[in-house]
Amino acid sequence: MELILLLFTFVLAGFLGFELIAKVPSQLHTPLMSGSNAISGITVVGALLASGQVDGDMSKWLGFAALVLATVNVVGGYMVTDRMLSMFKAKKG
Repeated sequence: MELILLLFTFVLAGFLGFELIAKVPSQLHTPLMSGSNAISGITVVGALLASGQVDGDMSKWLGFAALVLATVNVVGGYMVTDRMLSMFKAKKG
């Protein structure tokens, strides 16, 4: 029963997230990405805590995978945000 509730929550969060992002105007993508990068930073800390405080190999590997994926998300998000913001800088020369 608990697994069904977790799967339902995951599917609902995915659906709501997709619907929310699809309705965001293009002018708000950069601020929204900056906010999501901050949330992903919190996810990195949570993944570190989760992988360090569990027993069992499978749990440690899942925590490590969460850490790697969250780190890739944070780094990629900051790279995209930096590139988007560089488009608004005055050209030198």
